[in-house]
Amino acid sequence: MTGYQNIRTGRHCVFLLHTHLVSVTKYRHKVFADRHLTRLEEIMRSVCADFEVELVEFNGENNHVHLLVNFPPKVALSKLVNSLKGVSSRRMRQEFPDLVKHYWQAQRLWSGSHFAGSVGGPPAGGPPVHRAAEPPDLNTRGGHRPQCGRAPTADVRAGLGIASPPD
Repeated sequence: MTGYQNIRTGRHCVFLLHTHLVSVTKYRHKVFADRHLTRLEEIMRSVCADFEVELVEFNGENNHVHLLVNFPPKVALSKLVNSLKGVSSRRMRQEFPDLVKHYWQAQRLWSGSHFAGSVGGPPAGGPPVHRAAEPPDLNTRGGHRPQCGRAPTADVRAGLGIASPPD
């Protein structure tokens, strides 16, 4: 099965969760040089290891960083991001005194916001997704979901109390 080689397991679950995280500097100041980005990656890998999160990819420019993380379901992304930004801000301030001028009045390296987007889905050519694994459609009574996009049969409609469509 292609695309499933990196599946992780927990005590009671099997998972493959990837998220794309983007953090920007406070006021979008152009702060980072290559040496800063290299150290940021080391710091963020260390923080991710503490959360049992895998930092798959790291990339950045002078005013923002991109991270692709593989995380277990027990990790709250907001707590991970807060820790990544807090620890990296503190360590960068300690290790690179030249960055202090960019902290300005706020004493913060990072903006208070971030972007987190889910990445991936079922791999092409993989096994079909079971319909039973999908949540019920809350727009119909009784949680009935028509199979393959077909309307429910007259028997099903009658059992759910749904009026028949006009002919």
